[in-house]
Amino acid sequence: MEKLYIPQIARAVEATESFEFKEFIEGLETLTPVQGFISVCHLGAFLEVNAKASTIMTLTCDRTLVQFNYRLAIDTSEKIWLAEPLPESEYPKEREVESGDLVESLSPNGYFDPAAWLYEQLTLAIPYPKIAPDAPALELRDTSANLETSVDKRWAALSSLQLSE
Repeated sequence: MEKLYIPQIARAVEATESFEFKEFIEGLETLTPVQGFISVCHLGAFLEVNAKASTIMTLTCDRTLVQFNYRLAIDTSEKIWLAEPLPESEYPKEREVESGDLVESLSPNGYFDPAAWLYEQLTLAIPYPKIAPDAPALELRDTSANLETSVDKRWAALSSLQLSE
């Protein structure tokens, strides 16, 4: 996937670049190429990116350590603000971070990299924990009853103390 020049997106029909893809994404180990559709719409102060994509990857079960194939699919959208970055000399050495600062932004005269964005979205969609469909269920036992009946004899003297609450 080629990077998209943001001013060119603004000049496109309806200020939108849309395309289908079917390719492997660098850094993402998949069995099949990632295939899907991306739409990047320039809305003045921000880009609205929508994507549907899927692929198959091999995961290792966190419970059994057995490998299994997993169909990874996303149907997501994100708004990316367009703002000129501050020169490095204007950043304070320390500053308080506001919740509004935690938004991705790009230069309005820069490039949007759909492959890098798609890599991030797919990586976030990998399940955690990774449990194989045929992994046995965990047995949950109530251990609180056993704790009361089995007191270590070294601590038995403490049980005879009467403490007021």
